Amino acid sequence: MSDNTDDPNPASDATTSAADQQTRGRAAAGALHIDEPGELIAAVPAMVGFTPQRSLVVAVLASSLDPERAPIIDAVARFDLAPASGPRRGLAAAYAQCVAQICATEGTSEVLAVIVDDRVRQPCRTRGRGAGVGPWGTLIAAFARRLARQEVFLAGAWAVGAIEAGQRWWSLLDAKQRGALPDPATSMVTVAHVLAGRPIRRTRSELTDLLTPDTELAQQVAVHLDAALALARQRHTAALRHGDLDRHQRRALELVLSQIANIDSGAALSATDCAELAAALRDRTVRDSLFALAVGDHAAVAEHLWIVLARACSGSDRADAATLLGYSAYIRGDGPLAGVALHAALDAEPAHSMATLLEISLRTGMRPDTLHRLAHCGLGIAAELGVDLGPAIR
Repeated sequence: MSDNTDDPNPASDATTSAADQQTRGRAAAGALHIDEPGELIAAVPAMVGFTPQRSLVVAVLASSLDPERAPIIDAVARFDLAPASGPRRGLAAAYAQCVAQICATEGTSEVLAVIVDDRVRQPCRTRGRGAGVGPWGTLIAAFARRLARQEVFLAGAWAVGAIEAGQRWWSLLDAKQRGALPDPATSMVTVAHVLAGRPIRRTRSELTDLLTPDTELAQQVAVHLDAALALARQRHTAALRHGDLDRHQRRALELVLSQIANIDSGAALSATDCAELAAALRDRTVRDSLFALAVGDHAAVAEHLWIVLARACSGSDRADAATLLGYSAYIRGDGPLAGVALHAALDAEPAHSMATLLEISLRTGMRPDTLHRLAHCGLGIAAELGVDLGPAIR
């Protein structure tokens, strides 16, 4: 097997009937070979962006252009596992439906599965061949049958208690196949991700914590928000009266860009700054132009700003900031963060149209390169306002 890391497709997190959360995405960029099940399992944290726990991880395979080379891991999906003693009826069907949809999008028909669960125990060697190995064997067998109905083949399935060096893994399809995990930190896939600047988080909670509302700051921002909105409306009305709306929107865009420059210089945003930024983003022309930052030199700093705003605001203001963050993370291949951000946006404003469209794109496995048009539209909008956001580097 090899891990294809050209043109990463991000992972996404979305509440579904299949599981509480699911994550999917292209594994990463380059052609790194994974020749052993243990190496595949050790590479899972790098491929999903964090170390999964109590999860079903599915790798979607694509044929290599070289017929003599092993298949390429083209996409990865992660599903939360139900409690071991809880109801599992319908899980296999829901998981299979989601994976089959990804396979259809990618034009492939072969997958691998890994169960990561501290509640599983390695079976004794006397067991024969069959999918009944371990407590999740029945689920995997049903999952394989459901996939087969949609002409998708489960080529391998393994279980492990935790993704740590020395942990024992075993096959869920053949009880005789087992081994010990190498150190995940030394996995070639992990090394490639680290060198590419891709974060590998210890747990998924590190992602959700990034967007946990800052109650104290949010209260301070709320004090200033009405005044900031009133001033923005006043300036908007005056611009319309004088036929100079472009100038007003250009100033609002420049305000956002100046704050990004301040953050890049080490400055912290005040509550007043956050209120003014939230008011600026309520202008859809300004907001839409800012999607262009996801493909420019200042993407990382802009993401920091979106995180601060999302934590400091509520309702549509939180949704706008989280959507900008979700898009930027999506474009650069950080699918887990993209999914968490879009979930936060839709939780804050369920009818947010852009967040909805991006969440659907993630859920259906759409590749990032198909969404670059949004960033290029943003560049065009900014240019029409007289603002040069710089060249696209992604």
